[in-house]
Amino acid sequence: MKKKAYKFDYVLLLIFIVILICTLYPFLNVLAISLNDPVDTLRNINMIIPRQFTLNNYQYVFTDSALVSASIMSVLRTVIGTVASLICTAMLGYSLSRKDYVFHRFLTVLFVITMYVSGGMIPEYLLIMRTLKMSNNFLVYILPGLIWVYNVILVRSYIDGLPFALQEAAKLDGANDFQIWYMVILPLCTPVLATVALYYAVGQWNSFMDTYLYAMDLPTLQFKLYEIMNQATMKMDVHGDMTNAATVVTPMSIRMAVTIVATVPIVVVYPFLQKYFISGMTLGSVKD
Repeated sequence: MKKKAYKFDYVLLLIFIVILICTLYPFLNVLAISLNDPVDTLRNINMIIPRQFTLNNYQYVFTDSALVSASIMSVLRTVIGTVASLICTAMLGYSLSRKDYVFHRFLTVLFVITMYVSGGMIPEYLLIMRTLKMSNNFLVYILPGLIWVYNVILVRSYIDGLPFALQEAAKLDGANDFQIWYMVILPLCTPVLATVALYYAVGQWNSFMDTYLYAMDLPTLQFKLYEIMNQATMKMDVHGDMTNAATVVTPMSIRMAVTIVATVPIVVVYPFLQKYFISGMTLGSVKD
């Protein structure tokens, strides 16, 4: 039996090693191409270590002087948008978790329906541009995506798992609903709130289509990186084979450098929220 157990452990170890390689290889390949000489990259050689190390790709990306202001805009929309969404999501999740709220089931079903049925891009565009008149307004980054229903369900499910006696005790002590939410519920919801905050932050940081549609006068970092990548592609199309240039860049090399620049901030933040993120991912096991 022990030999069989050891063999099974070796099989699991082998499986985990394969999964680790499959997980790390794409990221290492992107990093290697971003640091590799673009001419060498044109040979389409898959690698995890740069064959001819160079920083030309990153120099090309960072030559755009507008990247500083665009980075500030991305940080502002990520921080402000995440905080605003977190507060609204926590409030709504707490309201829907209250069994004494008459419409909590009806509103929950109504919100869930919006996850599967939406008005579409054209009605959304008309609403934002014509009705709300938020063209080139910073609020266009905040209000349209203020609440994600999936995150509301996560918060509500987590609150449902907390002892309701805590709320009753606070009410007997004279606390109102807002005080119960702020002083009792929020401190206990740190894991799920950290998970939801990560979801919102990643969504805000990676978004660039809303800039393209509604706020081109307020460009974000992702939008500027998207433009830089397109410019590199257009130059390659116009000039054709540029392999003889001394400081050549290629669309593939620029695309990989842009991917690393856009990904690093989230990769840096994630380890600090990892334990909360893992606990938040298990919230589906909490019964309503």
